[in-house]
Parts: sequence; C-alpha cells; structure tokens
Amino acid sequence: MKKSIGKILLIVLPIVFAIILLYPTYRVSEIESTKEKYIQQAKNAKSPEDSLQILERFEKEYGKELLEAKTRRIKLGLDLRGGMYVTLEVDIVKMLEDLVQKDAIDDIFMQVLEKTKNDAKNSNDDIIDIFNKNFEEIARPKRKFLSDYYDFGGDALLSEERILEKLRENADEAIEQVLQVIRQRVDKYGISEPTVQKVGGRRIILELPGVTNEAEMKQLLQTTARLEFKLVRNDENLLAAFYKIDEFLKKEKEIAKSNEISKVDTSQKVAPTSGKELSQNVDTLQAQGSTDTTKATEPDTADPYAGMAQEEKSRRYIEDHPFTTLFITNYLPPDAERGQWQRDVRFYYASQVPKGEYDFQIFEDVWKKFEEIINRKEVRALLPYDIEILRGAKPEIIKDQTGKEFKLYNFFGLKKDPELTGEVIVDAIATYDPQTNQPIVTMAMTSEGADRWAKITGANIKKRIAIVLDNLVYSAPVVQDKIIGGHSQITGMSSPEEAKLLKIVLKAGALKAPVQIVEERIIGPSLGEDSIQKGIRSLILAGILVLLFMMVYYSTAGLFANVAVLINITLIVSIMAAFQGTLTLPGIAGIILTIGMAVDANILIYERVREELAKGRSYRSAVDEGFTKALSAILDSNITTFLTAIILYFFGAGPIQGFAMTLMIGIITTLFTALLISKAFFQISFNLGVTSLSFGQPKTVVS
Repeated sequence: MKKSIGKILLIVLPIVFAIILLYPTYRVSEIESTKEKYIQQAKNAKSPEDSLQILERFEKEYGKELLEAKTRRIKLGLDLRGGMYVTLEVDIVKMLEDLVQKDAIDDIFMQVLEKTKNDAKNSNDDIIDIFNKNFEEIARPKRKFLSDYYDFGGDALLSEERILEKLRENADEAIEQVLQVIRQRVDKYGISEPTVQKVGGRRIILELPGVTNEAEMKQLLQTTARLEFKLVRNDENLLAAFYKIDEFLKKEKEIAKSNEISKVDTSQKVAPTSGKELSQNVDTLQAQGSTDTTKATEPDTADPYAGMAQEEKSRRYIEDHPFTTLFITNYLPPDAERGQWQRDVRFYYASQVPKGEYDFQIFEDVWKKFEEIINRKEVRALLPYDIEILRGAKPEIIKDQTGKEFKLYNFFGLKKDPELTGEVIVDAIATYDPQTNQPIVTMAMTSEGADRWAKITGANIKKRIAIVLDNLVYSAPVVQDKIIGGHSQITGMSSPEEAKLLKIVLKAGALKAPVQIVEERIIGPSLGEDSIQKGIRSLILAGILVLLFMMVYYSTAGLFANVAVLINITLIVSIMAAFQGTLTLPGIAGIILTIGMAVDANILIYERVREELAKGRSYRSAVDEGFTKALSAILDSNITTFLTAIILYFFGAGPIQGFAMTLMIGIITTLFTALLISKAFFQISFNLGVTSLSFGQPKTVVS
C-alpha cells in the first residue's frame, strides 16, 4: 500500500483541485437561487420599507460572498447566456482630419484622406501606414510635405518622420481613450462580467451579457465623452446638510415605528404607510416645529451621550445618525496645513459643524445605499440646490486583519455648473517632476481656454477643482497659484499608471476620434438557454457513446480510461474557471473533441499493450512497454493539434478563440490524464496484488 500512496495522490489531488476551483460556480448558482426567494419575499412585503429591508438583509448576508464567487466562477459566453455583441471601430481617419491645420486643407490633402478612407474599408492594416502610403503616392509628387498640414506645438522644424510618429502616438491614444470611456460607461451601466478588448489596430469588441436594450446601449457607447472642470464644495454647508438628512431619516423611522405600534393597538386594518406619506408626515411635523432638533432636543452639554458606556454610546450615535455613519468624514481646519487632516471626525448636530474643508470616503458596498438615499426627492431638497455629489473613479484598496481587500472611494460635493469643459484642452502629457521625481501630468489649452483658466484659477487659489469625466471624479487638485498661458501641472498621482490614466482622461475632451458600430448582434436569453441545453445534451451523448465503446471494446482497461476521461473533462472546466475563461458553444465543441482525443491516446496505448501481450510478455511488462512505445505517436498527434489551436487563437476572433482556448487546455489535460493518471490505475492494481486484467481479448493474461 505504501508503494501506491504517490499514485493515489496523483489521482486524488487533481480531483480535489478541480472541486476547489469549481466550488465558486456552484456557490453562485446556490446564492442566486436564494436571491430569487428574497426577491419574491420583497414583492410580497406589506410596505416599501419592509421590501427594502428584505433586500438589504440579502445584501448584508450574501452580497460580498456573491460578488467574490462571481469573480472566480466559470463564465458563460453570450451564445449560452444571451446579451449583446458589439464591434466598435475608432475613426482614425476623422482624427487625422481634425488634427490638420484648417487653413492648410486643400484638394490634394482631401484626395489622400478619401483614398485612405476607402482603402481602410478593405484592409486591416494600420491606418497611419495606409495614410502615409497614400500621401507618398499622391501628395509627395506634387511637392507637398506633412509639415505643410500638421503643426504639433508650433514647432515648424519637425521632421517628416517625427510628424508621422506624432500622428501614430495620437492614434494610439485615441484608441486608449475610447477603451477607457467605454469601460467606464459599461461599468456604470451595471453590466455583469462584460468583456471589453482591443482587436487589431482600430477595433474594440464588447460582449455584454444580459443586455437586450439595443437602442439604449448604442446611445451609451456612441455618445461623446463629457470632460468638465468643477469647483469642489466639501465645506461646512454640505456636511451640515448631511446632518439634516440624519434628522430627517431618524424622524421618518420614528413615524414608521409609531404607525406599526398603532396597527397593533387598533382592531381596524390600517393601510401600510408609504415613503411619500412618511415624508409628508415629517414635513407636517417640521411645519409645526416639533422636529426642530437644534432647539427642542439639543441638550446644554456638548455631548448628548455623556455618562453612557462606550458600547451604548456608539449604538445610540448610529441610531441618531443613520446617514453620516455610512461614510468616513475627515476635517481640515481653515488655517491648517494641507496634510493635517483630523481623521474620522463626528459631530452631533448640524449647528455644531465648524468651518473648514471636509474629505468624505465610503466603502464600495455602501455606495449603493448612499445613492438611494440622496436620490430621494425629499432628501435632495435638504442639500444645497447648486451642489451635486459624485464619486471618485479610482478606489483606495485597504486590507483588514485577515488580509481581505476592500475598496474605499472618495466622494465630492461639486458645483453643478462646470467652470470649464474639455473642448479647450489641446494636449496632455504624463511625465515626472524633475525635482521630486514624482509622476505628474501637464496639460495645454487653447488661447481662449487659457484666458478663462487664468480667471478661474486666480479666483480659487488654495481651493480644489475636480476633473470630471462622465460624472466620475478622476482628480481634484488644489489650485496653488493663478495659472497664466494655459499650461498647467497636476500633481498628487501615486503611480505612473495613474498619471497615464489622467492624461487619457484629459485628452478625451480634446481629441475626439468618433466611434462607429460596425457589427452588432442580440442574442436572446431563450436562445442562450436553448444553446446550453443542446450543448450539454450533445456533450453528454458524445461522452456516453465514447465511454460505452471503451468499456465494451476494452473491458476493465476501458473502465480505467473512462475514469481518466471524466477527470480530464473536470480539469478542463476547472482550469477555465481558474483563469476566468468564458465557456461558449464552440468551447463545448472543443471539450467534445478533447474527449475523442483523450480516448484516442488510450486506444494507441492499449493497442500497443495488446501487441506486446500477443508476443507473450507479462501483464506488467506489456503495460509498461505499451505506454512507452505509444508515447511518440501520442505526442506527435497532440502537439500538431496544439499548434493548430495556437494559430486559431491568435488569428481568429470571438467563437474561434473560444474553441481554440478550450482545445489547448484539453490537449494539456489529455496528456496528463492519459499518460499519468491512466498508468497510475494500472500501477495501483499491480501493487494491490491484481494478477489478471482484461483488455477486451477473449482470454486473460496472467502476470
């Protein structure tokens, strides 16, 4: 038995490995079934408040676990799940036209541009290469140069090669801008597990599971990105408004509780109180002066919880402040240095909020509840009328004592009307500060934009101006001095990657390469469900037929091969889950093909074993010889197929890549199961004292 431990582990460990990797897929299915039950309970709830509490209870109990499991489960492609498949093309030709000096455009340049546009329709070559080729053929013989049309930074001495290089840089950045904006919009739309990837030199492929509203998604993808510069208003007025929201929500809860008690005390049926009715009740009480907490309930002492135990004090504070305890509030006094923040400050009433600057942070899983509250009409009325609240684009990753990661976002109160928009930006560069060696971003503006920027910065020295793209704040730098000339430097980036991202965001408002939808397909969920059923049926049928053949033809040895094939299929699916692969219909076809290849490897081995048995070799010797002599043939067939799969993966797209990926994984697992696991079964049999084994021959061979 000791001799077999290594072989047993060789079989058991891959199975355990596969189960661990596939457990999140099983768990997602289990939690989503539970979610359906909670949703049904919420629909049957007596009041909107009860319904909200049921959904919040689900989020609290299962929200994080469901999100984590979804990131580690095997994903289903559009053909199985249903959704929208879109191919976008960035119009680099239009970008070339927009970059040219307007007074330099002539018929020759337009001929080059038109031919480039026509050639690009029938070619996947790089647009800049096509443009340069046509320029050499049409414009150059007429003694025209790129410098006649393009002027980057006012440097008239740029060589033709350098101008071409600048055009190529702008084209690459245009693609990156589109990718950044599309990813942001898709994430904001709330699509689960989208795929956004660049294909070739100018195309972007999107796979959007669960999306069926074609018109809405087209508008979302093709709308021009909106870049704005807005003043930050994280001041005492905003925080005081937040404490008023605390008072409103607390009183609303008290009224709801009072109504519940009334329903218990009365024998008559009372209709559930809606959120609107609650709000009207609160308004009525406020009009009567009964909710004037600053007068009626505010005690003489600064601490209304004085004398309470710490635990009771915390509980009461949370009950009295259901809104401001959702987030972290940091405070910077008026005369303090920029870095001297007072961390996680708390006040009791709106009247106690001191003047100064505030910084707000909120955890990702709380942001949804925060938004639901501030989007309520009654709550919105308590906020300053000219303020909007937007979240930061980049989270801070923090870890708890167990090493678990959480995303912490900043959010900002911003002046609704922008001070400036992105149309005035002509360039942005990510670089390093020569003195501090820290990553920075410099931006340049048009002459009109420079004049407006000088006035804005001059009027807001030592204040923050937020850089907002599509309603997400990418940066909120402090204005140090009045900026003249339109050349600004933004500091505070934590990494070169962050600086590059900000550069792309800034240029998104200046360099507008239009996006065109060149292909779109809607796959309905019913079609996806039908595809799943047909794919699984075909996989099961193919598997059963192959397994039956092996058992009938090779008897006991065929049973070993069948177990190895089942382990093989399990490993394929688990490895796809580990690498966050997507299972598609072509992928299922790849698994079916893998079953055939796995069995083919066993057939090659078993036929060699039978030949050796016919020569009179012993059972043990024949098996060893069979595996050894069949190895070269198995490797040849699998390696050639693997090379074909590589070609399909790198030169194919979409479904072809799915098939190729599954096939490549299948070939690797086939070699492992056919050569190692199958042989392990035989070796364990030897060590357990088995003296005979049938290979489907009419006689048994004694070892």
